[in-house]
Amino acid sequence: MQILLEHEIQKAAMLLKSDRLVAFPTETVYGLGGRLFSKAAIQAIFQAKSRPSDNPLIAHVAHAEDWVQLADRIPENYHLLSKAFFPGPLTLVVKKKSSVPKLATAGLETIAIRCPEHKLARKLIQLVGEPLVAPSANVSGRPSSTTAQHVLNDFEGIIPAVLDGGPCKHGLESTVIDLVSFDRPTLLRSGALKKELIEEVLGMSIDHYEKGPKSSPGMKYRHYAPSIPVFVFSDANQFESHLLRGKKTFFIRPCQLKGKTLYASLRFAEQNEYDDVAIDSSQCFDPALLNRLEKMCESHQSE
Repeated sequence: MQILLEHEIQKAAMLLKSDRLVAFPTETVYGLGGRLFSKAAIQAIFQAKSRPSDNPLIAHVAHAEDWVQLADRIPENYHLLSKAFFPGPLTLVVKKKSSVPKLATAGLETIAIRCPEHKLARKLIQLVGEPLVAPSANVSGRPSSTTAQHVLNDFEGIIPAVLDGGPCKHGLESTVIDLVSFDRPTLLRSGALKKELIEEVLGMSIDHYEKGPKSSPGMKYRHYAPSIPVFVFSDANQFESHLLRGKKTFFIRPCQLKGKTLYASLRFAEQNEYDDVAIDSSQCFDPALLNRLEKMCESHQSE
């Protein structure tokens, strides 16, 4: 696998145009990119990640107005939220055009749209000339990649290149809002953009949907987990007791628990052959971070 630098971005675009896959940086996590209108590229993404076919992908666009390539009509709330938060760590679910491959949307009639903040991501999309589908650049179920080296560790010999844009700014995936499947905008996945900021722009509260058909990535399967067990403790005393078991445990105390470094810490523990990971979440109140901890852990201990 080639690690391409910024001045080599044309090479990345040419690979994508020829239906190859290229991982690229965003402000949230690295994405495994392919052309949205290429069924071959979409199939290659699912195969490379060992990703279940019923887990929909997110379309990445260079500009908010590029929705016209993906949808026939757009809700007014799309304009409100895209004006406020695009480019940025927000994904909006809308009704898709018939020309959007159902393979990309897991057979759903909706498409998730995001305009990433990272300048290399937007430049790459512009050079390719169409939206890119790009789930997180990790083998399905593993911690997301927040550096080019993480991508290399997961996909050496599987994809041709990763575009290196440095460490990701946020380290947690985007917030996903469904604008069309319910009677009001609804949160499908907590992420780097806070729910309260979205509600402020909309002038209304939004619901949080967690059960039923899964129209957003990250809702259905165990995610974000390394190959070693992860134990999450909402009780600090139980966390400290776990550390006394005599195992080689990589531990994360409340002052160390940050979205930006979580995935990198899990990968570090795995690569350095720790027996397990113990996380004290007793002082964590971030819904996005708590969601990731719940999805990855072997057990979630509480009083």
